[in-house]
Amino acid sequence: MNGYNPFSLAGKTVLVTGASSGIGRATAIECSKMGATLVITGRNEERLAETFAQLEGSGHAQITADLTVQEDIERLVASSPQLNGLVLCAGRSILSPLPFCTREKLDSVFNINFFSPVEVMRQLVRGKKIEKQGSIVAIVSIGGTGKFTPGNAMYGSSKAALTSIVKYAATELAAKKIRVNAINPGMVETPLIRRGMVTDEQYAADMSRYPLKRYGRPEEVAYAAIYLLSDAAAWVTGTSLVIDGGVTI
Repeated sequence: MNGYNPFSLAGKTVLVTGASSGIGRATAIECSKMGATLVITGRNEERLAETFAQLEGSGHAQITADLTVQEDIERLVASSPQLNGLVLCAGRSILSPLPFCTREKLDSVFNINFFSPVEVMRQLVRGKKIEKQGSIVAIVSIGGTGKFTPGNAMYGSSKAALTSIVKYAATELAAKKIRVNAINPGMVETPLIRRGMVTDEQYAADMSRYPLKRYGRPEEVAYAAIYLLSDAAAWVTGTSLVIDGGVTI
């Protein structure tokens, strides 16, 4: 063995939002295993500390922040070191039929799923905190981009908007040698999907529609983020990588 690994993140500093649970937590942990120095952020200080304790290596930092609060975003950006990678994982979902998708609910979903990640990305780029050859990865969804489930309009629409702006950002930031890509997962076993009125039987029925007959694991999305953050993906920008157990086919 010669130690060759094109997916290594050694020497890279990566900021992960939404790192207190789910895909964000898994991404932070797996990136640390690949040699990255992590800056992790989330709203829940206790759960963020749990993630921090599982990071491998040293030199990591944690910053508690609510990304729906402008002052917290500004503090996060000011506190961040120079970054080689950014993974935007924070998100939320509210299941509701279209007639009950009130402006208040829409604002709540879009603030977390669209406006917050866009503002974090915008401020980091404007503040020149992302180095040349850097990589931005947005965790999006097949909801609103490849799968349209009744009751999921608010979540799907916010993710479709994020998918669109990823492509605009990739176009504009290419001049700065910064790559921007999205990962569009299907259903992943995280605390996010176990909130609401959906029963175990309904989950089982939905799972049976997946060709691979299961939902994904957070780590399986994290591995894709590692690829897009690594130099192995140096010629990849503006793409949406679908990881969904085949459900959209």
